[in-house]
Amino acid sequence: MGCFFSKKSRRKSPDKELSLTAAGKDATGNNVSESTSPSGTDQAAPKQYSWDKREKVDPKDFMLTGIKDATVGRLPGKLNGQQFVIQECENCNIFVLDHSATVTIDDCVNCRIVLGPVKGSVFFRDCKDIKCVVACQQFRTRDCKKMDVFLCCATQPIIESSTSMKFGCFQYYYPELAFHFKDAGLSIFNNNWSNIHDFTPVSGETNWSLLPEDAVVLEYVPLPDSESEFKSVRISTDVNRSIVPLTKGGRRKESEESCLFVFFAGDYTTANARKLIDEATAKSFILIQTKEVSMRPEDVNRVFQNNAEGLVEWTAKGPVVALELNGDGVVEACRNIASEVFNGTKVFVSENKNSASRDVDNFFNFADMQMGFGSVHLRGAGPRPSFWSTWGSLESVWDLSDERWMTEAGQKNNLAC
Repeated sequence: MGCFFSKKSRRKSPDKELSLTAAGKDATGNNVSESTSPSGTDQAAPKQYSWDKREKVDPKDFMLTGIKDATVGRLPGKLNGQQFVIQECENCNIFVLDHSATVTIDDCVNCRIVLGPVKGSVFFRDCKDIKCVVACQQFRTRDCKKMDVFLCCATQPIIESSTSMKFGCFQYYYPELAFHFKDAGLSIFNNNWSNIHDFTPVSGETNWSLLPEDAVVLEYVPLPDSESEFKSVRISTDVNRSIVPLTKGGRRKESEESCLFVFFAGDYTTANARKLIDEATAKSFILIQTKEVSMRPEDVNRVFQNNAEGLVEWTAKGPVVALELNGDGVVEACRNIASEVFNGTKVFVSENKNSASRDVDNFFNFADMQMGFGSVHLRGAGPRPSFWSTWGSLESVWDLSDERWMTEAGQKNNLAC
């Protein structure tokens, strides 16, 4: 590779020095400035650089500080991927309806907060009595109390020194939201809202739980009032309009039968996945979880095993979208939907009830490893599974039968961090 700097001598040739000297002196030998006109009064305009032409940014445009009893925030197009800070607000309705880089919320009390997609982290510190709707890559709280969170998080949400935390699946819509997800680099199918890790568990106590399955966002976070600047934004909390699919997450499954349905990359992958969800839920089947991941040829063989032939070329075209659907008779129903609705579209559907459980385990364990969750194993089929996860030097199990964290003594973590 070449270098940015040449090793040639910086010394000027005698001829060049002579010409420069002549240009810098008048006939009498006195110094003459190149930027001075014959009259000696006018000067050339200073050179402008690209950064001089940038629009000046006022930090106050990216902060909300010390506000009480008000409806505030930012309209679509006001942040455009910048960082944002909210601090020392009390009894406010806050609507940040744009995508951003990171968001920190400090020392807020009794606030309702909506955050559009955040490319990086959302960090709540020293907050209490907060109800919020959040979409982000990383979610973390520290020293917080009494928070109700409708969450879409691409990675495992983390709480630290926080109590009375409740989580539900993201349910929200405004017209620009789908574009904001794309601008923030987030997938609507990668949502780990119920897979919470508590850095500071207390023996015999539960610091977090899940919101009721029938929880409605509007009962926690109201729409903007009619007098605010946000009244013109067409916001909806209807679950059927939500950009992010509503998943059951870590709640107990109602049936022992699940089905894996995979769409391969194409022009209508997202639309097809949504169509499947509509078709399946209309038949009373439940969407458990979704993932969007890229796959290598060796991944295809490991995940799909005997069914891998012919799928490698399709995974090379882009990420796949996978869905786990649950309910008695779901495998047969999904195969019928595939042949009737998605005929001509490349999909994978579990062949039968016996192989479906293995299909689900293989794919979502692989997806969790791909997304950096460590060694995640789904233990046992049926309505009462336990999810094992690796974190730090502990192996913990989330047992859905009694909803508490337990540590397995003597387990070693072989994950290289």
